[in-house]
Amino acid sequence: MIRRKLFSPVIFSSAALWCAACGANSNSTTKAAQAAPAQPTVEVVKVASKKLSITTRLPGELQADEAVAVFPKVTAYVDSISVDRGTRVRSGQVMARLVAPELAAQRAEAQSKLQAAEAQRAEADSKLASDQSTFERLKSASATPGVVAGNDLEVAQRTVDADRAKVEAMRGSAEAAKSGLKSISEIERYLEVRAPFDGVVTERNVHPGSLVGPATGAAASSLPMVRVEKISKLRLVVPVPEKYSAGMTTGTKVDFSVPAFPNQTFTGTVARIAHSVDVKTRTMPVELDIQNGDGRLSSGMFPEVLWPVRRSEATLFVPASAVARTTEATFVIRIRDGNTEWVNVQTGEQDGKSIEVFGGLREGDEVAVRGTDELRAGNHVTTKPFVEAAPAK
Repeated sequence: MIRRKLFSPVIFSSAALWCAACGANSNSTTKAAQAAPAQPTVEVVKVASKKLSITTRLPGELQADEAVAVFPKVTAYVDSISVDRGTRVRSGQVMARLVAPELAAQRAEAQSKLQAAEAQRAEADSKLASDQSTFERLKSASATPGVVAGNDLEVAQRTVDADRAKVEAMRGSAEAAKSGLKSISEIERYLEVRAPFDGVVTERNVHPGSLVGPATGAAASSLPMVRVEKISKLRLVVPVPEKYSAGMTTGTKVDFSVPAFPNQTFTGTVARIAHSVDVKTRTMPVELDIQNGDGRLSSGMFPEVLWPVRRSEATLFVPASAVARTTEATFVIRIRDGNTEWVNVQTGEQDGKSIEVFGGLREGDEVAVRGTDELRAGNHVTTKPFVEAAPAK
């Protein structure tokens, strides 16, 4: 009995010490496991190469294919005007008639000068014929010696020569007078203001009795008599930003819409490219020809143009989410041999969920689908291919 009592405490103490040691080892293992960081898994996608082909929305302006501000050729008063805003006119149609009393006086004066010149010419012709006849008779008589003095024959010949010169001068005066009268007649034709081409009158600024004159004349108004535009064909002027100016070719079909017809799409054809960038706006004017036979579209409208953006060479694309931006850099995270690298890039155009990138990347490189500065360069990661979720039905 005494031995048993002495032995039991020793066994209990040893067991207690062993259990305490086990507990200490177990806690150390758990803490070590918690201290070891888990290796992150990153979804990756390969850098793709393709030619950019997208459309972007640009503002434009519709203009008339031809537009003329009509001013009179001469200073005159408006006698009558038969057109108004919205009137459709044909080429050569009389739109207004003018009166200029001073032109009538100039015409009468020119006619008087012409009649006087023709009378003087007729008188000179008559005198030349008379003196020529006298000279011929004297010349015939001089064949008999002693009948006509040699001096008389010479005087008669000089008289004929003078008459002939006077006739030529009178002929020149008559032609000048005739030209003056013709000039006045042609100016009087401008008293009828005619349409320069088929179109529509978009502006009228005068009424009967108004004094009008040439655009540079003292009596000219700052406004034209009328403005005529050809609207059966329009020009769509698009200021294309410099970065979209490459790859444009004439003949390309381009769609556009206007606020007046929001549910309808119209089509134009690229006809003229400026090939010069405006230094103020950094845009290049491009003109499209628009057939407008039904007259639904009007000059001055501001369409929204679906401008095609093309690249002649392939460029690199990554998901838009792969591009990370900080205050210092724009980069993507490339994964090589399980290690992360920050690659600085410049972004271009976005094509759906992908975006152009320019920098130290190559086609086939693996990049993290979700770029973030929390994934530092030099980290070791596990990669798995990115699988896009199917759209919800």
